[in-house]
Amino acid sequence: MESSIITQVQKEDTQLPSKTGQVSKSSPKKPRSRNIFKALFCCLRAQDVPQSPPPSQDTLLPPEDNGTIAKYDLLQTLRYQYHQIPGTCLLPEVTPQDQGKICVVIDLDETLVHSSFKPISNADFIVPVEIEGTTHQVYVLKRPHVDEFLQRMGEMFECVLFTASLAKYADPVTDLLDQCGVFRARLFRESCVFHQGCYVKDLSRLGRDLNRILILDNSPASYIFHPENAVPVVSWFDDLEDTELLNLLPAFEELSDADDVYAKLKQLREP
Repeated sequence: MESSIITQVQKEDTQLPSKTGQVSKSSPKKPRSRNIFKALFCCLRAQDVPQSPPPSQDTLLPPEDNGTIAKYDLLQTLRYQYHQIPGTCLLPEVTPQDQGKICVVIDLDETLVHSSFKPISNADFIVPVEIEGTTHQVYVLKRPHVDEFLQRMGEMFECVLFTASLAKYADPVTDLLDQCGVFRARLFRESCVFHQGCYVKDLSRLGRDLNRILILDNSPASYIFHPENAVPVVSWFDDLEDTELLNLLPAFEELSDADDVYAKLKQLREP
């Protein structure tokens, strides 16, 4: 993605924690930090946010409502019709090795990793990202057991990375995270639908049968179009004792041979 995509940042004061540099095993889960780089990462929450036009390719944050909502709704309608045309789906044809497998859409930030522009001494990766001509270091922590989780998921499913973050950040992070090539495809912010202040992952645009798609994401706003396809995951920031990904594997093992994910998910959700 070209550097012109990032031409604006929002200047906000950042509250620094009392300790920096080292992640504590007992550190409580914290909200996403609000700093000038926030929009580089995943989508804004959709709570109490009015419908607004999508951001242009040259802005980080959604612009204020300027009275063009009706035009945007028409554009969205045309976009849905366009993606129903063969050959216009977000994903390529299923490869021979994935024939018959369920497609699992997997989120990146706070699901598999947590990233920060503040230095972290025990970061797993440090990724340079250029913003307005200046290179900034992004410090990335891997969620505990993520390697084992991805390896097993790649054996059972057609795995697709789908993040609302910008590709210039998420692509190099995924290169380092997924060195075994578990993800068959990667989708970034431009593949999302901007809806009510949030970047939504519209599963109907993937080119797969909806009853054969699952989405693993920490943000319910990301899958508000298809909540019945979701396997929720607790947001992760820095808890080194976290076992969420390991705990989810038994459920995914049951889902892997399902003929219809809706029926199997309903069964798993029943007490």
